[in-house]
Amino acid sequence: MPSRNIVKKFAPNEIYHIYNRGVEKRTIFPDKKDYHVFTRLLELSLSGEKPDFMEYTRVKDKSESLELIAYCLMPNHFHFLIKLLDESGMTEFMRSISNAYVAYFNKKYKRVGSLFQGTYKAALVDKDEYLIHLSRYIHMNPLDINQKLEEYPYSSYKYFLDNESALTWVKPAAVLEQFNNPHEYKQFVEDYKIDSLKILKDVILD
Repeated sequence: MPSRNIVKKFAPNEIYHIYNRGVEKRTIFPDKKDYHVFTRLLELSLSGEKPDFMEYTRVKDKSESLELIAYCLMPNHFHFLIKLLDESGMTEFMRSISNAYVAYFNKKYKRVGSLFQGTYKAALVDKDEYLIHLSRYIHMNPLDINQKLEEYPYSSYKYFLDNESALTWVKPAAVLEQFNNPHEYKQFVEDYKIDSLKILKDVILD
C-alpha cells in the first residue's frame, strides 16, 4: 500500500480513510475469535466501556475524539472511515488498538515482533462523492473472498441497511445523509459492476 497515504498531521472535523495489512501480507485474523477480539477493541475504544478482560486494558477511551463511520475487517487487512473530532485522537486510537491486538495475537500464536506492515495508512476524504465511493469500496471488500455482503459479519454494511441493528459506536450518518434511504444506499453498493472492483481498489489505494 502506498506510503504517500501517510498523513503527518490530522485536522479535527475531517474524515479519513485508514487502512493497514499484515506484514508480508500475512493473515492477521486467522480465526473467528481473532475477529471478535479486534472488534471488541474497537467497541471499547469507541463506546467508552471499561475493559472486561486483561488483554483489553491497553485500549484508550477515544469515544469523544473520533467517530467510526464504516469499517471492514478482512483476513489480512482492515479499512476504517473515521471522522476526527480532535487532532490527537487518531494517533492515540490507532496506537492503542494496534498495540492491544498485537499483544493478544503474539501471546496466542507464540510469536514476537511486528504484525502490521509499518505505520497505518491515512488518506484525507475531502469530498462527499469520494466519501460515498470509499464507503462502497470498503463494504465491497468481502467479494474478494466470495462472501455475500449483507451476511459478512466483520463489516459495518449491515448497520447501514438496518438502523435498528446499528451499533452505538458505528455512526454511518455522514454517508447515509447523501441518500434518501438505506435501500437507495444498498442499490448504490450492489449495482456496481463487480468486475470493476479491482479498478476501484487501484484508484483508491494507489
